[in-house]
Amino acid sequence: MRIGMALNYSGGFKETVAALADYESAGLDIVFVAEAYSFDAVSQMGYIAAKTERLQIASGILPIYSRTPALLAMTAAGMDYVSDGRFTLGLGASGPQVIEGFHGVPYTAPLGRTREVIEICRQVWRRERLTYDGRHYTVPLPADRGTGLGKPLKLINHPVRDRIPIVVAAIGPKNVELSAELAEGWEPIFYVPEKAADVWGAALAAGKARRDPSLGELDVIAQAPLAIGDDVSDWLELGRPMAALYIGGMGAKGRNFYNDLARRYGYEKEAEQIQNLYLDGRKDEAAALVPDELLHRTALIGSEGHVRERLQAMREAGVTTVNVSPLARTHEERVRLIERVRELAA
Repeated sequence: MRIGMALNYSGGFKETVAALADYESAGLDIVFVAEAYSFDAVSQMGYIAAKTERLQIASGILPIYSRTPALLAMTAAGMDYVSDGRFTLGLGASGPQVIEGFHGVPYTAPLGRTREVIEICRQVWRRERLTYDGRHYTVPLPADRGTGLGKPLKLINHPVRDRIPIVVAAIGPKNVELSAELAEGWEPIFYVPEKAADVWGAALAAGKARRDPSLGELDVIAQAPLAIGDDVSDWLELGRPMAALYIGGMGAKGRNFYNDLARRYGYEKEAEQIQNLYLDGRKDEAAALVPDELLHRTALIGSEGHVRERLQAMREAGVTTVNVSPLARTHEERVRLIERVRELAA
């Protein structure tokens, strides 16, 4: 089981990356860099590549709508080059609030677009002359939609790898099925190992039935806050506002994928109440209604024995990478958490 970490650079990006070397020395395997509507992730991942030696670097995630498929492929090839083959392309659809609200691009056909983006990226990395006739992307652009001067081109540079790993962030059944079929890795959110098979098992099985064996086994990446000790339960409370934000505020009524997931987990009543309160501006009340069980089962917070048991539950559910958020008061304590969880997961 690999140990990953999402980069939290609220205290300053350069300072955070300087500290990242300590996590690399502690055994951290991979770092994920988000891109929402803050600084772009690519410039930051290039900086990380220059400041680290062994650490795998992943976008977590690049939205499929904000760049053309060819640019996503070029970016991944460039990142793989500057990192000496340490890059993973994390892709996702994001949501209509960000895509339409910040990028001004229609949020249409996320499933079909994801498939076509993956197929185009792999064609570019193989250095084939790019020709693609899909429902959502046509390359080169037909004469009746442009100047008629476009011609098939291939990537000038020779990529370090012609198959850069792709991870898809997905929680809906059809998106999860696509991830299991086409991607090297799948990254859900709010992963409850005891309920994963009921919620995603059929979709994963359907996707794996069409999976190309050359892709290898699907890397399942689960996120979890991490704190180890006999008196660390208070750290669980930090998860409430974030869970409420996703379940209650990441989308409108009827268009919130995270709210749908909470309902599929069996928290129908809580999901509805959290959303109503959050959209009404009563965020603290919404956070108070986040089920304790959800917080406990999606976390690695507790005694060493408890964390070991939760890691085993994740492993048995199919998790191969656990993407932790180490919670402690000092940087040194957070580094020791990475060392310890790596030992427990071994």
